Amino acid sequence: MLSKSTPSSPTRAERKGQVFNLPLPTLISGQDATGRAFQERTVLFYISDHGASFNMVNVVALGAKLKLTIDLPPALAESRDLKLVINGRVALIEAHASSPTRQRVSLRFESRYIIQADERY
Repeated sequence: MLSKSTPSSPTRAERKGQVFNLPLPTLISGQDATGRAFQERTVLFYISDHGASFNMVNVVALGAKLKLTIDLPPALAESRDLKLVINGRVALIEAHASSPTRQRVSLRFESRYIIQADERY
């Protein structure tokens, strides 16, 4: 068992959940505010074990269910082309500060995640 004085002990933030502030290429899929299916490529600018935030063009409603397919960086994927697939619901929508055609969306995860190999290769 690790003691608090051990350098490899998890910090308080690590015990609560990991937060990553990495730009991660992501495919968002779901239904827009009019009920039409869509897919949109974007970049996550925030992700934790509870949710993620990103900018998008498609207009979605609060509570909408979205699926994120996140390209994992080679360092985390052991140089393989792996994707993290996770579902969530829109928890917050904000106007984008510098682009009137985009919105900032925050998603709260509601499912366990799946890591899968990219099937195109």
